[in-house]
Amino acid sequence: MEDQLVLYGRTFTTRLLLGTARYESPRQLTDAISAADPALVTVSLRRQLSSSKDSGQSFWNLVREARRTILPNTAGCLSAREAVKTACMARELFQTNLIKLEVIGDEVNLQPDPFGLVEAANELVKLGFQVLPYCTEDWVLCRRLMDAGCEVLMPWAAPIGTGQGPRNARALRELRQRAPQIPLIIDAGIGLPSHACQVMEWGFDGVLLNTAVSRATHPVRMARAFANAVRAGRSAFLAGPMIVQQAATPSTPEIGRPFASDSSRLGIKSVPPTISTSSTGGGISNEEIRNEPTEPN
Repeated sequence: MEDQLVLYGRTFTTRLLLGTARYESPRQLTDAISAADPALVTVSLRRQLSSSKDSGQSFWNLVREARRTILPNTAGCLSAREAVKTACMARELFQTNLIKLEVIGDEVNLQPDPFGLVEAANELVKLGFQVLPYCTEDWVLCRRLMDAGCEVLMPWAAPIGTGQGPRNARALRELRQRAPQIPLIIDAGIGLPSHACQVMEWGFDGVLLNTAVSRATHPVRMARAFANAVRAGRSAFLAGPMIVQQAATPSTPEIGRPFASDSSRLGIKSVPPTISTSSTGGGISNEEIRNEPTEPN
């Protein structure tokens, strides 16, 4: 059976989502979309409203010609009320119930406002929207968003546009473990294809990119690299990585090895280290560890 991404009942054969901002030219954007082969492309309503009529229409035509599912977002909204209003306008303009919900609480690091996010999510779900909230990896916030009716979550890896990669790997992995059934798409902070591959190996369902592609030296080539990385990470997750070991384990068995090392034949006697319990410290001193060779018989 083909491995597919399912978001609100919609199925996709690719797990990469791509933003449409900050490209140097329309041609570069279309080429990047073609190279990345994204499941969805995100579009900012604020960008459309701030553009001239002709440029806005040109951009909208370009996105439609790409034949990708459109995911409008509420980028730049600083309150729940503003986000709800923007989402309603986006639904009318783009003719979709899908909405990537952003409510920013700090304009310095662009961190989501957890209180405004939950408030807006509750309201939008009641209005029939299919909400994909941009959030942090905080479990309590994510649970509140799920309780509000969000069927997809988009936790950040790091602040928007930083390219730092996963800053709190433990919390992200714990989130994945505690919410195994809901689609989780990493949004923001990814800078390298290796970052995308890593979070996909952890079992995340997809990755949303924008700055990492649009601000690369060669955006189209980078889009293709990310597409390959996302596929590789997903394939590794499905393959089932080995369990990490705390001690070295030989990959070649010693049975049948003609020259297997034998400390007794080499005349080496191993003495276990003695741990000091004196009041001056709890470390292991050089004089307390002995590995003395013995004379061969």
